[in-house]
Formats: sequence, structure tokens, C-alpha cells
Amino acid sequence: MSGSNRSISAANLQDFLGKLFSTSGMPLADANFCAKALVQTNLWGIDSHGVLRAPIYLQRLHSRAMNPTPAVKKVRGSGVLEVLDGDDGAGFVVGRAAMNRAIELAQQFSMGAVGVIRSNHFGAAGLFARMAVEQGLIGLVMTSVMPNIVAPGGSRPITGNNPIAIGIPTFGGFPFVLDISLSNVAGGKLLLASKKGEQIPLDWATDRNGRPTSDPDEAFAGFLLPLGAHKGLGLSYVVDILSGLITGGVFQHSLKSMYKYPDDPSLTSHFMIVINPLALMSQDEMQARMAEFQQTIKASPMWDETQEMLLPGELEHRTMQHRLENGIPLPPALVADLQKLGEEHGVAFPLTAAG
Repeated sequence: MSGSNRSISAANLQDFLGKLFSTSGMPLADANFCAKALVQTNLWGIDSHGVLRAPIYLQRLHSRAMNPTPAVKKVRGSGVLEVLDGDDGAGFVVGRAAMNRAIELAQQFSMGAVGVIRSNHFGAAGLFARMAVEQGLIGLVMTSVMPNIVAPGGSRPITGNNPIAIGIPTFGGFPFVLDISLSNVAGGKLLLASKKGEQIPLDWATDRNGRPTSDPDEAFAGFLLPLGAHKGLGLSYVVDILSGLITGGVFQHSLKSMYKYPDDPSLTSHFMIVINPLALMSQDEMQARMAEFQQTIKASPMWDETQEMLLPGELEHRTMQHRLENGIPLPPALVADLQKLGEEHGVAFPLTAAG
């Protein structure tokens, strides 16, 4: 962690953001949920999708590109499959409604799938997968993004980096959570590198002409490269089909970037699947089998004996424990942005560190 970073306690940061979001006309409960979602993401160490996103979310709420009081409702589907209209609401709020409904369906029918249209950027997909895990369920979450990935050798974007998260309960110390985007890195990491004044690896992104670049600002104005070349590219197509195409939402170039079109709804689509594993076995058996699965992975030898085999979700768990005790580190440029927002909206920025 850079010595110039400022560490702010999670509680102080969450309180500050909740008050900021409430200035948009968002109900207090929703404002606090959005704040909690952002801070929780930072606690896991996923800084590219945490507090860094607060300024653009707040801007869009005040301009009404995002609806602070959406009326989320079912528009199609039957049985265990439904589609909700998010009414251009904040992605956190709409995503929560969709996951809660998918959980209800899974608790009733052992499985549930809920698509969402007319939503907005909902942060880290793992937030919603973990909502299912907290209920002892398996959550699979995906969301569409406007085309920002070039095919290998391409010079124009053809699909989005469409994140996927899968959360599986272990009924132990921490859940199994895989949360990935289908580009080599998330776009937020370009923003974070820019805030820190750092260069990026050449296999992360391209400039506007599709040529690899180490400049995060050129990359943010350009395009991302797919994870695993054609493999990530193909999976991205699948997410766009499930999230936007079959739900009746928009897809591909009909989506809008919240950064390029800050005053327009993004028309983002999501798709969530929840499975109840306890319809197949008891919790005790599931816990024992997951423990065996994890132990086998942890026991796998490393060629470098000083290194450790980590499970999906383990690094986030450790980072959360550290940051709850020591605070969330924020780069100076982001602190300045947040302080300015606080001044503009009459909300004092927390000056105290962790404690």
C-alpha cells in the first residue's frame, strides 16, 4: 500500500456514502444499501468496483440518468423463470430485487432464474452471488456491458467484458466465490491505475485503434482484450444472449456506457440463477463434501514452496479481515474527488482512519 494512501474505516466510509446517496432523493434504506455494497467491495480488495465508482453513480442519480426511486416489476415469464423491469434504477437496488426474487423461487422450487432489463451498472457481480450464499444457496450472476472488447486481432469492439460470478456455500469459514469479468482485467482497474499514476501491462487493453497500450488513459478511451483470447470472447457472447437477448432487453451496441453517456440510462441487463443444493443433500453432507473438496485443493503442492494454493473467495476473506482492522486504503486522487463531492452536497468527509 502506498504511503500516500489514506486509510478510512469501513464504518465511517459507509456512513459518508450513505448520506451522499440520500442527497439524490434515494430512500435512506436504498442509499445505505448502495453505500454498504461499495464499501463491502473495497473490503474484499476489489477496489476497481468499490468507492471508486461513487462519483459517477452519484452524478447519474442527480441527473436522473439513474432513477433514485424505481418501481421494479415483473414483465414476463412463469414458473421458475421471470424477467423484471428495473425502471432505470441504480444497479445495486435493481440487482438486489432480482436476486431476492431468484432466492424466493429457489426456496420454493429448488431453482430460480430471474432476468433483468432496464437496469444500470451494479458493481461487482459477486455481491449478488453472495446474497444467495448467505441463504445456503448457490448463486450464478451475470451482467451485460456495452461492447468494450476487441476480438484478437480486431480493431473495433465486438462484445462487452460481461462479468460472471458464482457463489457456493461451504457452511464453513468463507464461501467459494468466483467473480470474474471476461476481459483480461476489469475497466475499473484502468481507472485505478490512472488515479495512481501507474502504467498497465500491454495485454490488458488497446488504444482507440486496437493497438496494445501501457497508458491507462489511452486504454480507457480504447478497448479491453478478452480473457483467454477466443475462450473469453465466446463466453462473453453467451452472457449477452442470456442477459439481454432472451430477456427482451437490449444487447450489443444498444447498451450505453455510463462514462461515455453519463446523462442517459445504461439499459443494462442482468441474469441470475439460484440453486438450492439442500434439495439434493443435507447441510451436514454438503459441508463435509465441500470441506473435502477444499482440502484437496489446499493440499496441492506448489513448485515454489513459499507460495500457497488459494481458493476462490479466500483472498477476499483475508483482505476483508485486514481492512476491517486497518481501514480501507484510498489513493489521494480518489480522496480529493470524494471530499469535493462531500463539499458540494453538504456531507463531511471522514478524516479519521480505522479504529
